[in-house]
Amino acid sequence: MMDAITTVDELRAIAKKRVPTMFYDYMESGSWTETTFRANCDDFQKISFRQRVAVDMSNRTTKTKMIGEQVAMPCAIAPTGLTGMQHADGEILAARAAAKFGIPFTLSTLSICSIEDVATHSPDPFWFQLYVMKDHDYAKRLIDRAKAAGCSALMLTLDLQILGQRHKDIKNGLSTPPKLTVKNILDMAMRPRWCMGMLGTSRRSFGNIVGHVKGISDTTSLSAWTAEQFDPKLDWNDVKEIREMWDGKVILKGILDEEDAKLGLNVGADAIIVSNHGGRQLDGAQSAIRMLPKILDAVGDKIEVHMDSGIRSGQDVLKALALGAKGTYIGRSFVYGLGAMGQQGVNKALEIIQKELETSMALCGCRTIEELSRDILRADRDGQCSPARRCPAAFGPTRAAARSPRPSRPPGRSRGRASRGGCRTSGRSRAVWPRSGSWGVHASP
Repeated sequence: MMDAITTVDELRAIAKKRVPTMFYDYMESGSWTETTFRANCDDFQKISFRQRVAVDMSNRTTKTKMIGEQVAMPCAIAPTGLTGMQHADGEILAARAAAKFGIPFTLSTLSICSIEDVATHSPDPFWFQLYVMKDHDYAKRLIDRAKAAGCSALMLTLDLQILGQRHKDIKNGLSTPPKLTVKNILDMAMRPRWCMGMLGTSRRSFGNIVGHVKGISDTTSLSAWTAEQFDPKLDWNDVKEIREMWDGKVILKGILDEEDAKLGLNVGADAIIVSNHGGRQLDGAQSAIRMLPKILDAVGDKIEVHMDSGIRSGQDVLKALALGAKGTYIGRSFVYGLGAMGQQGVNKALEIIQKELETSMALCGCRTIEELSRDILRADRDGQCSPARRCPAAFGPTRAAARSPRPSRPPGRSRGRASRGGCRTSGRSRAVWPRSGSWGVHASP
């Protein structure tokens, strides 16, 4: 069965069958209308590759470094809450798979398996992601625990000061562990593999919180505590203080604006992650891949820039790297594998992504990660639209293009209605034909 699986989406389909609805929906959803959640993936498809031929494709490698650490490919496992509810002992299994593959694993504050659990069962040091909460003493203890566990980097998530509303979580009555309602019992009964796994483990609640916070001894009080604990007062002074608490590498996650990227540089971070939290926070925000070039242009090479949100394939990884990212992260992609087949599924997801990355890289004329640049990309900017995609051109013209004289219409293109099945391009709403793309890459002819 494993050999027949060739895409991450196939793992997603299996996970949907094997994971209880509330936990699958928790992972596979965005906030509000899910506009940004969808755009994260859709905007990758608006970038095309430049295929090259008659180039030496031998001795290919995806090896490189992220924040000074050697990695088998420039892709790390992103911190994901409730991973241990997708599959029993999920964080431990994912950490083992990442270590075996040779990429970093990042443990979430809101994990089911504790820092100590993962440190005990993972063969390699991992990264720890910190949510800043109102209880600053608890946050300090978390940092101390991560130090004691030998975590090699601290990732500070900045875009969760308040929770974005995810409608599915409300409708499903999301809780950890799940409440034994008739609906939930029937749903879990249809997934015996998941149930057997959960019966075989004692890890069914937030391992980094229960037993480590005063007054938290059951899931009822825990739920109320987590809903109220994210710190809305978090500012750059707090970030600077946390940076000073940590002796090693610090990564800032959740940067989606050029000015915030510059501020992250000023507090002494080692890397920033261009991210919109997988479309789970501010609905209507721009996709991460769309903002990546703008943020790179703002900070240059003064800080290592990584990217997450929307990566589902090795080709997505390649596009982010070609635009200038030094590393990428997968969240949902590895969770699909975990929910489908545990550790084996995570490893399969990583194998798929690496294979796609290596093959596509070679067909673009590159053998190493260091050779990648924006020259291997083309932005889809021809103004055409398919029935499933809205016109006009992908992301609008650049400022330079907007100031330039309006180019003439291509021969044969008429005013008014487009061909049947397309979109209307009448009057001022017709598609723009810019000289170059806002990506800073070649515009398609």
